[in-house]
Order: sequence, then C-alpha cells, then structure tokens
Amino acid sequence: MKSTMMQVPLSTNMILERAGTYFGERQVLGRLPDKRYASRSYAEVYRRARQLAQALREELAVPRNEAVATLCWNHAWHLECYFGIPAAGAVLHTLNLRLSPAEIAYIVDDAGDRVVIVDDVLLPLWEKVRPLLRASNPRLVVVPYAGGMALPDGALGYESLIDRDASAYAYPVQDENEPVGMCYTSGTTGQPKGVVYSHRSMVLHAAVGCVPDLFDLSARDRVLLVTPMFHANAWAVPFSALMAGADQIMPGPHLGGEDLLDLMEHAQPTLALGVPTIWMMIHQALEAPTRERRLPKGMRMLVGGAAVPTSMIANFARHDMHIVQGWGMTETSPLGSVPVVKPETLELPLSQQHERRAMQGIATPLVEMRIADETGAPQPWDGQSSGEVQVRGPWVTGDYHGVPRDPAKFTADGWLRTGDVGTIDADGYMRIVDRSKDLIKSGGEWISSVDLENLVMNHPDVAEAAVIAIAHPKWGERPLVVAVRRAGAEVDSAGLREFLRPKLARFALPDDFEWVDAIPRTSTGKFLKTRLRELYRDRVSASPD
Repeated sequence: MKSTMMQVPLSTNMILERAGTYFGERQVLGRLPDKRYASRSYAEVYRRARQLAQALREELAVPRNEAVATLCWNHAWHLECYFGIPAAGAVLHTLNLRLSPAEIAYIVDDAGDRVVIVDDVLLPLWEKVRPLLRASNPRLVVVPYAGGMALPDGALGYESLIDRDASAYAYPVQDENEPVGMCYTSGTTGQPKGVVYSHRSMVLHAAVGCVPDLFDLSARDRVLLVTPMFHANAWAVPFSALMAGADQIMPGPHLGGEDLLDLMEHAQPTLALGVPTIWMMIHQALEAPTRERRLPKGMRMLVGGAAVPTSMIANFARHDMHIVQGWGMTETSPLGSVPVVKPETLELPLSQQHERRAMQGIATPLVEMRIADETGAPQPWDGQSSGEVQVRGPWVTGDYHGVPRDPAKFTADGWLRTGDVGTIDADGYMRIVDRSKDLIKSGGEWISSVDLENLVMNHPDVAEAAVIAIAHPKWGERPLVVAVRRAGAEVDSAGLREFLRPKLARFALPDDFEWVDAIPRTSTGKFLKTRLRELYRDRVSASPD
C-alpha cells in the first residue's frame, strides 16, 4: 500500500502567504531610534517582502541558495528580510551586531554573503567590518531605520530597491530540504560555525512552536521580541507568530529595564521572550519605588539562553507574570525542551511547582533526547545519573557549514552532542547540571556551577552571580562566586556563605567570593565565563585544607 497524501514541499513562503491572505490586519509595532512608535500591517509586510524578493533576484541577481546577510535591530524591515530573502530562493543570514568587527568579518567571509542589508544606524559598525573582509565583497543595502542619513558610496537604499510592482511575483520552485537560513554558533571554543536551516526544518519548528505547552500562540496574541532577531532567529518565534497571525512588538535597540517596561505598558504583550539577564533587569525596575506599573496581567515570558533561578519564577509570579523556560541552542533551531506543566505538577506545593518550572523540561514534539556517560553508554532516567545531553530531530543540525563532520560534536549513530551535562527523571524532565567545561571538580567531587549560581541568586540581596573554578593546592579546584549586590543592599561574603550553608553539601560550600559592579556577558547576554577565568586565573582558593 502507498500513501495517498499530496507531496507538497514545505516552505516559509507558505507562512508568508498565510499571513498576507488571512492576517493582513495584524500589526508589527516597533520603536524607532528616537523612541517614537511606528507600526506596519502584515499586509504591508507581505507586499514588501515579495518586492524585496523580486529585487534580490532581478536587480541584484542573487544566485539561488546564496547567503544574504542582515545587520539589523528588531524591526519591521528585518521581519520583511526574514521572508523576502527566502522568497528569492536565497538564504537568510542574520549577523550578530554585538560581535567584534573582526568576528563579523570572519563570519561574512565564511558564509560568502552576496548582499548585506544593514541599518543606517549601524553603518559605523559596518565601516569597521568592511576593511577586514578577505573573501567577500558584498553589495550594501541600507535600511532607513533612523532616516535622513546619507548613503555610503556604492550602497543602495532599501526603499528605492524594493520600489517596484511585485504583485505577479512567482516564488522559485524549491525542494523543502534546500537552505532557508543560517546562524553562527557563539564560538566560545574556537571559530564560530555556521548552522544552516532548511525550509522543512523551519516550517516544522514554526508549527510545533505554536502548540499550547510551547509558545502557545494564536491570532489573539501580541508577542514582544526582546530576544534579538540575530540570536538563533529570535528563537524562530517570528515564523511561529506570522503563522499564527499574532501581532509582533519590536523594541529595536531600546533594551533597558525602564524602556522595556514602558513598551510593555504601551503595547500590552501577552508573550515576551528574552534571556534571564534581561528579566533580572526588568524585575529590578519593576520593584523600584518610582511609580506603579500597569503591566499586562497574565503575561507569559519565554526565557532561554541560561538557567532560570527559582527566585525569578517566584518573583514574577507575584506580579501575575508567568515564566516558561525553554532549552535549546543554535544547533537545535533552537527548541529542544520545555518544562511542560503536567496536571500532577499543579498538585504540588507552590515552591515545588517553581522548582519544576525551573527545570529544562521534556523534549519538544518530534525531538528525541538522551543522556550518555563519557563512554557513550546511555544513562538511566532516575533524576540522579548525569551525562551529556544528546538530541536528534528534524530541526537539529547534522553538520556545520563548510567544515568536515566533527566526531566530537556528533555520535556514531547520528545524535548531536550538546556539551551540556544533565539528568533526566522518571517523568522525562531534563535538568541541566552544567556545561561540561564549567563543572568544578573539587577533591574528586563534582560541583555544578549552574546549581550554585541559582542558589546564590535566590538570596534577596544578590542581583546576579556567576561561578567559576579557581585553583586549590590540595583539592585541585574550588568554586569562586562572582556576585553583584542589589542596589542599596549590604550583604557580605560571610552572610552569603551562611545563607548557602544549609542548602549545600560541605564540599560544595564556597569560601571564595568576589563582589563586582557587573558581570561580563557574551553577545547573547550570557555570563562570559571565559573572561572571568582570565580575570581570576591567578586566584588561589582560600578554602582550608
């Protein structure tokens, strides 16, 4: 017997057509560089994305499956690129504007970008990148984000480029496994590597992302994209939001706590997404005794990029704002798992509910997950046995762009080795113990920096904290807590240690603390532990023998 189903290739063009046909009245609300609000309907996004596609093919002659880069903040023009570039048969390549010029130049060269679409306010950054390019000479298209700025020599204006009738534009016929977009890894252990998504993987990811226990998106939602659109495609939420017909809210470069609270009051989002450090900052602003905020009741917050402390979940719950933690990485598009709230979870005491929500959760639909020890042997799901988290699925990468297959990143039977160490309990809930390179081995015992960080940040006077290993003459390594006090707080090392004492085994209780004004971060908002290790590489632990 054969299947009788139609063989219709999946394509992001389907999402664009759906939005233009059924949700044309939905809006993209953004903030301009001067903080004025500007909106654009999905009908306009649909029309302009198709105009961009036609211009890329006809005027700029971008070959099929070639990369077109964006160097942009979150705004409606960028959303048009998300769909217009693939609609041209090209590959959307989002550049991380928080990287150094040298890093951006390396990535542009490695991807072979034919065109770079850049915000006018980011032209000074591009001018630092351009002389460092070795293999690429891309055409420059400038988005009038601020407006009124002169074009560099040889550059094209975005608006003049797309000023054409594309009502009869025909999408190129493509196989669903052809490339649709690419993002680069953070490069914390070497040069960044390109992950190339397919039309099939992106559409499946977008559809699954809409389900209730994930993004839970509908045409009644308003989605605030705090996560940059250059960071794993804003977790691919723009694709799910357009598919569902949800409004999208773009903050642009205005990412301070007060700015985001102002935007939330104005736009009243039902879902917002961002890394934990963003929400720490928002909570501090929310608790400041300046004025009462009229925030949307019941707002959901999708948080990812780093582990979420239980204290953060509890703090926002008091404001009727509910955190959903997601786990994933660039290589997983990025949805890998979420802590699905099963009915039995709601029967637990509130503190235990928060602990369950702070886990990384169960694998998303269509993704498989396992943990394995150093020999590759699968570990039991007992909540205690730990091992490397490994995944596979239709939106999990099986390779990297332009480099030989790395056996250190993929198992012989085809699973992605994530580098995260975790446990899985009998109910299938995964908990990240640490990154393999961040675990601390003290006197033969393993200490999780993630667990220790979360305990430290549960102290009411600690704003944020990162933990790294430092040398000890007897124990090999000991934990160093690098912490930031909340404004006006007077907690000291002795007080923090006493707070931790009943919560930790003796070997895991830190003796070493460093109080700082701020913790260095990566371009995606994570704690930059490589920098901390450099700063404290000569530090010797004060722990007694």
